[in-house]
Parts: sequence; structure tokens; C-alpha cells
Amino acid sequence: MATTPDGDRRTPRQLPIADRDRKRLLLKLKLATQIGEGLDGYIIGGIGMALAALTTALHVSTLWQGLIGASPLIGIFVGGPAFGWLADRLGRRPIFLIDMVVFLSGSIAQFFVVDGVQLFVIRLVMGIAIGGEYAIGAPLLSEYAPRRNRGRLLASLEVSWYVGYMVATVVGAALANVNGGWRWTLGSSAIIAVACLALRGGVPESARWLLSKGRRAEAEVLIAKYGIEIDVEAEVADSEQQDSLRALFSREHIRSTVFSSSFWAFLVLPYFAISTFWSKVVDALGLGSDATSALLVYSVTAVLGVVLGTVVVDRIGRRKLLIPPFWITAASLAVVALWPNSTPVVVIGFLFFIFLNAMSSALTSVYPLEVFPTSIRTTGVGFAAAMSRVGAAIGTFLLPIGLNRLGVQFVMWVGAGVLALGGLISHFLAPETTDMDLAQAARTARAHN
Repeated sequence: MATTPDGDRRTPRQLPIADRDRKRLLLKLKLATQIGEGLDGYIIGGIGMALAALTTALHVSTLWQGLIGASPLIGIFVGGPAFGWLADRLGRRPIFLIDMVVFLSGSIAQFFVVDGVQLFVIRLVMGIAIGGEYAIGAPLLSEYAPRRNRGRLLASLEVSWYVGYMVATVVGAALANVNGGWRWTLGSSAIIAVACLALRGGVPESARWLLSKGRRAEAEVLIAKYGIEIDVEAEVADSEQQDSLRALFSREHIRSTVFSSSFWAFLVLPYFAISTFWSKVVDALGLGSDATSALLVYSVTAVLGVVLGTVVVDRIGRRKLLIPPFWITAASLAVVALWPNSTPVVVIGFLFFIFLNAMSSALTSVYPLEVFPTSIRTTGVGFAAAMSRVGAAIGTFLLPIGLNRLGVQFVMWVGAGVLALGGLISHFLAPETTDMDLAQAARTARAHN
């Protein structure tokens, strides 16, 4: 007997109508958001596999290699806050559709590029759409998710990111020896985007968002139809009257804004930088010439890590899943920096880094959604996603330059320092929000301010 998204093992015929409708909606939302999250991993993994071939084909300089690698991350900086702000003002549903249309258009356009500048611009636009995905998809799912396993449901979105990255690696490897294979690798994201867009038709508006806008009658229809677990009075009471972007920096919410932005940025910066330029890192560490096989191991290890994070997120609590892995991964990269010429040390150090970094990254789809109230949730998540990608973009842009000028040891020390800083900030700012209603979780986060 299959388990439904909220953990109920009864068959659909055994469930009340509201329960059946909720489970169908949760499944549809889960798939629509998982694919959207997976597309971010897919385009990052795809460029990592295609970069060497397109550099030769398009005569791309080192500078433009860095810019192309960082372009989606730069785009998220714009798209996250912009789409998040729009979703808080206009509703989740329309923006949920629009951002995927933008992404689909960019995916198709990648196939026809003739120089590095065009590819940079197109992937920048795709990054803007991915920013919208972070701001809208997971918040919309969270606003329908049951409290008892909300963490696992949301963390599964991060599994999709790593699966998307891994699939892109496999596709890129399969097309590596095909004439113009890099074009097919990049353009193949359009196929996934079409499937994602099709799933989003018929998705209703968020009942929590309707409550935050004073549209109580409409919200109560959805609450009754889908049997949503929701504290109606708390949602109404927590509505923000000021502009959502301005509210992020108010005394009431500034701690949540700083925490969600910083932990996310420090967590993903080393991962994005190293994975995007994996072949250069492998060469610098003298791990052999088969960078593709090493990248596949990297990807599989990351998937295993984030799957474990998804399994334990509701069991051990948010803080325990976040803070210890920060310190252990920092130590892992420090060990690689100390003994860069020892193959066993480098391999073990990287495996610890990849696995534990991916495990705690499950929280990037959980924590930012829980520390903001509904009225500013998508703006807050979009802003946090933007800040995370600013850090990742800086790291991705500077890594090849750092390797060429300062060496691999310096790069590993910087990565270790970034992770240690993330652990320190999380120790002081991270609230414990496990097993709380969304409104209660947001209030707990505000109580720390």
C-alpha cells in the first residue's frame, strides 16, 4: 500500500472526500515543485558537463567561463525577491505559472546560441525564473502541507535539486562525444520544463495567502474542500500591513531575514563553486584525468546525503541537522587544504564534505519557509534565495581565478572558513521550529528577535 505525501497509508477509497482531495493536491503540488527545484540542479549540472566543449566551440575566455557559470546564480538574485514580492501581492498561483514559462523559453533559446555573451544573457534570464521558483514553489507547498511531516515533504524538494544535478551529469556524459552534444545537454532542460508546466494547471490559490489578504470567505472554501490544518485566527492576526520587502528589515523580522539569508549562502557557496568547476579542482588536486567519473561519484554522494537529511529532518530537529554538519564540513575542507597531495586524505575529506553538506542542505527548503509569516513568506524566501546565490555566484566566479593565481590550498581554506562562519551564525540565530504549525513557527522565530 503506497504512502501518501502526508504519511497516511490508507487507500484513496478509505479516505473522506476532503482527505482525498488534499492528498491529490499535495501530490500534484509536490511533483510540480520537485521538478521545478530539480531544474535548478539540472542547469547547474548541465553547464558543468558542457563547459569544456562550449568553451572550445564558442571561443569563450576564462572571464566569460566564470560569468556563464555564475549567470543563473546572478539571475536568482533578481528573480527571487522580484517574483517573491509579486507572489505576496498578487497571489501564489499566477506567478507559479509565469516563472516556468520564462524558464522554458530560456531553455529552448540555449540551443541556438552563437557566442558566450548570448549564453550568459539567456542563462541569466533562466536564473531569474529559478529565483521565482524558489520564492513561490516551496512556500505554496508549505502552505498546504500537514504539520507533522512538513519538514520531510519540503526537504524532498532539495533531493530533487541533487537528482536534477545528477541526471544532467549523466545526460552530459552520454552526449559528450556527440557533435554539438553540449547544445543538446543545455537545451534538454526544455523537456523537463514542459512537463512541469503541465502539472501546474489547476493548482488553487493558497488559502493562507487569501487569509493574509482578508479574503476569508474564499480561504474557508479551500480549507473545507482540502481539509487543511490551519490556525485561521493566527494567520489573520499575523498579516503585515506594510510592504513585504520593507517588512523583512523591520525590527520584528530582521533576525529571520539575516538568519535565512546567511545560513543558506554559507552552506551552498563552496558546493556551487567546486561542482561547477569540478574538472579544474580535480586537476589541481592531482586526482587523475577522469573528471567525469569523479563528478558522478560527487553527485551520487550528494544525493545520498540529502536523502538522509530528508529522512531525519522531522526526527532530530532543525538545529541538530544544521549546526554540527557546518563544523564537520569546515574541518573536512581544512584537512584537504593541509594535505592536498595525499589522495586518500583528499578523497575522504571530499566525501565527508559532499555528504554532510548535502544532508544539511535539506533545510534550505524548510527553514526559510518557517521563519516568515504568510504575508511576507515568498518575499522572505525569495530574498534569502537571492542572498544565497550572491554568495554562490561570487564563489563560482572567483574559484577558477583563485585556482590559477593562488592555488588549490588557498581555495580549500576559504571554503573551510565560509562553512565555519555559517556554523557560528546558525548557532546564535537558528530557532527550533520542528513540529510546529507555520504560524507558530513564524512566531517562534520572531520571539528570538
